[in-house]
Amino acid sequence: MLRHIPSLNWLRVFEAAARTESFTGASQILNMSPSAVSQQIKALEGHLATALFYRGARNVTLTEAGQSFLPVVRQALLSVETTAASLFGQPKEVALELQAVLIFATSWLAPRLPFFERENPGIQLHITCDYRETDVLKGGAELRIVFGGVPHSWGESDRLFSETIYPVAVPEIAERIETVEDLLAFRMIEVASHRSGWINFLETAGGPDIADATFCFVDSSEISLAMAASGYGVALARAPATDGKVRESGLVRCLPDKQMQNTEAYHLVYRNAVSLSPAARRFRSWLLTAAENQ
Repeated sequence: MLRHIPSLNWLRVFEAAARTESFTGASQILNMSPSAVSQQIKALEGHLATALFYRGARNVTLTEAGQSFLPVVRQALLSVETTAASLFGQPKEVALELQAVLIFATSWLAPRLPFFERENPGIQLHITCDYRETDVLKGGAELRIVFGGVPHSWGESDRLFSETIYPVAVPEIAERIETVEDLLAFRMIEVASHRSGWINFLETAGGPDIADATFCFVDSSEISLAMAASGYGVALARAPATDGKVRESGLVRCLPDKQMQNTEAYHLVYRNAVSLSPAARRFRSWLLTAAENQ
């Protein structure tokens, strides 16, 4: 069993030799001697305990193992180069790391990003999603969009908006739901991580005893809406954060006169406004306006 990944330099030499089908050609690209290239290739083959090239008098060709390995190596090298250029190739003032709740990022934020780019050209935005409630003071993304309460220890925050909760399904199911009791004929897809869900909605709507309901538990609104879109059951939309995904999935509202207002909200969180980078300040200003006008 291999205990260590191959040397990055070995991989660069391997890729160059495979591209040129020549150790001499690789040496010219990498500014190395042909013998040094040959030694690097031998070291890689020894590490993998596998021959990667057939040696000819004037050129080399990949073995079957080498052909299988090459795409992986190229992707790995490209990933390193792309990430390095993204993180370090731009001035600090135009790069911004943002962490956001998945459904917010995919359904609400993503459709609006072209508008942000037009108003703020040159800002390079990097977005990650995380279910965990992470203390912003421990580093990582400069801005974070979270849902629910915001501990004072996290720094400062801006309230964006709360959510309106109502059931959605594919049209064939929605048209069969005329009363709250009709929901019991279908599977209710519940996001287990949410504090407000079907129990709260049914209580607000004056619905039936949940003991008679059939539930399916998932861990994100993304999954619940995707399952509803397949016809597997009825999910809860959480407007406006889920509006884009509901439209995209072809889901329609059930019981138009029944809905519930959630007291919890989305928040933009950061250490403090004074220390924000120029890019973060511009994004914050844009986001607050977009949230207010959505």
